[in-house]
Amino acid sequence: MSEFDRYGETYEQAVDDAIRFGGAEHAFYLEAKARALLELARRELGDPAHLHALDVGSGPGSMHPYLAEIGALEGVDVSQALVERAAAANPNVLYRPYDGRTLPFADAGFDLAFAVNVFHHVEPPDRANLAAELARVVRRGGIVAVFEHNPLNPLTRLVVARCEFDEGVQLLSTREARDLLAEAGLQPVERRYILFFPWRASFLQRLEARLGPVPLGAQHLTAARRSD
Repeated sequence: MSEFDRYGETYEQAVDDAIRFGGAEHAFYLEAKARALLELARRELGDPAHLHALDVGSGPGSMHPYLAEIGALEGVDVSQALVERAAAANPNVLYRPYDGRTLPFADAGFDLAFAVNVFHHVEPPDRANLAAELARVVRRGGIVAVFEHNPLNPLTRLVVARCEFDEGVQLLSTREARDLLAEAGLQPVERRYILFFPWRASFLQRLEARLGPVPLGAQHLTAARRSD
């Protein structure tokens, strides 16, 4: 049984309790990350409607309603309880559990594989294996994208400290994310910070696009391409 099985019914509540002081609901952050992922996909892979994508560590599938543009989406998670919840909430997405070590897919089956705030739940010695698995399941020319909490942001560290299922985790920097993907044989595509402002105003979104290199965003996005 995964430690996340005990959050099968309370996952979102645990997240909401951790971020409440920031003033924005969880949906705001999910939508922002989905927007960043779709922008990356369009730029590097073309029309998302033609893509086959995999979400590794998909949890209850809360981000997937914001990824409806993707033609075929699948998700895996170590928690059977969360897989069942995700499948019930998103009938157009295929979900399955996995053992946390080997993704249950053949090589080169996806155009895009991504992990959203998953690596910090993986013990540091095991992170290279996760990166290698993400790289294995994307096709030549495919993209691997990793979203993670920014350890340089004090408010992010407060959120992590307040979250029930983040107890004892070790956050990773953009440098570590970049190095993990490079060690997996991937070529760098993008590395930037996101979520500078907890508000939806369009002018702030435009400003945020210019702030990508500034290490103050609440989270960061690192992406790389399989070239072999």
